[in-house]
Amino acid sequence: MKQFFYNGDNLGYLVHGDGHAVAIDPGAVDPMIEFARERNLTIEWVTNTHTHHDHVSGNREMLDRTRAKLVPCTALKGREFIEIDGEPLRVFHTPGHTADSFTFKAGNSLITGDTLFNGTVGNCFSGDLAGFFTSIKLLTAFPGTSLVYAGHDYVREAMAFAKSIDPENPHIDSFLKAYDPGHVVSTLDDELRVNPYLRFNAPAMIARMEKETLPVETEYERWCSIMTL
Repeated sequence: MKQFFYNGDNLGYLVHGDGHAVAIDPGAVDPMIEFARERNLTIEWVTNTHTHHDHVSGNREMLDRTRAKLVPCTALKGREFIEIDGEPLRVFHTPGHTADSFTFKAGNSLITGDTLFNGTVGNCFSGDLAGFFTSIKLLTAFPGTSLVYAGHDYVREAMAFAKSIDPENPHIDSFLKAYDPGHVVSTLDDELRVNPYLRFNAPAMIARMEKETLPVETEYERWCSIMTL
């Protein structure tokens, strides 16, 4: 799998085997095509993590310049996987940021789009906080060594916010030290240590919510409360 930057902080991906590839959020059309040519890869499919303009903006050009076929993410609901050279690219419906948000699992890597960023989560534009909570629970149930590849690089801003609400967290500085702006990735274990939106069961975050007189009785209440901070 290869990560590509475009539009400043957007991130797109080529998931590939020995001969074929799937382009996910293909905004970096030129670099993706060049990478595929250098490795004799055929870009077979184009798809997206969700349908916000910045994630689908490269679709048309990628389709025009390759023989790839579009698999609209809206058609992925209920589909278990896309096969690449005999290996499954697994598909999970993870609504919340939008109703049509999807996560792709390639080996140990999770391409989470704008559902889960490195250090934060997306805005709940769908208005479906319950669905978003279910998506976050699904993602955090994967092994802690799973690699999180998101739809944007918001690491510095995310950690500044995390430090403002969880200033005693000893893991934030090491998370920032490990941050590589040329290859943005974290593990789920990293996220559970520093991402405030995943730390709704952490005593420090519960104390912060109680200080703000926000509901904390149930896990879902704590999730909703954290989303208001």
